[in-house]
Amino acid sequence: MKFAVIVFPGSNCDVDMYHAIKDELGEEVEYVWHDTDNLDEYDGILLPGGFSYGDYLRTGAIARFSKVMQEVVKAANAGKPVLGVCNGFQILLESGLLPGAMRRNESLKFICRPTNLKVENNETIFTSEYKNGEVITVPIAHGEGNYYCDVETLQTLKANNQIVFTYENNPNGSLEDIAGIINEKGNVLGMMPHPERAVDELLGGADGLKLFRSIVKTFRNAVVV
Repeated sequence: MKFAVIVFPGSNCDVDMYHAIKDELGEEVEYVWHDTDNLDEYDGILLPGGFSYGDYLRTGAIARFSKVMQEVVKAANAGKPVLGVCNGFQILLESGLLPGAMRRNESLKFICRPTNLKVENNETIFTSEYKNGEVITVPIAHGEGNYYCDVETLQTLKANNQIVFTYENNPNGSLEDIAGIINEKGNVLGMMPHPERAVDELLGGADGLKLFRSIVKTFRNAVVV
């Protein structure tokens, strides 16, 4: 399986994402600059964390207009797995690939620490290696991770089982403790915690590795079929 790690000016978790795929999974991966206009050769698209364009307007708001995002939308519409982590999640929200928006953390402070997540839906491309209800530990590092959506959108998320991860102890005020959601089609996941920083016990834990293994397993099963 071949992955693309999209790099925007200000991305700072691209190397972590690359390491998770190449060194821990042994899969093919390349850095792809934000002005790229074709992603057809890639089987999976990864949007890493950081501060795209310095977050000068609003987190993810400028990156949403990068040339590569037209290709990310195209890949998502084609059913390819698209994962956005932290700033990548914010970009997916701004681009309309996922519903809702991000607000400042309730504390108005940047938060950086391990956090416990509950797997709310293990029947996705990204979570099949987890057990439903499994509690995993994954780091967070964000200042605007307070997820919000209107009542109608929240009802839709619940009805379609689109809430994939929730916080055990909500660190940022996120609505309904939401830490990660998926689109209705099931191939676009956005999450604030960083699974790529939890792929090896040397890093403090490997609970995030199952997420990437899930993507590869689903892809290979689809190819065999």
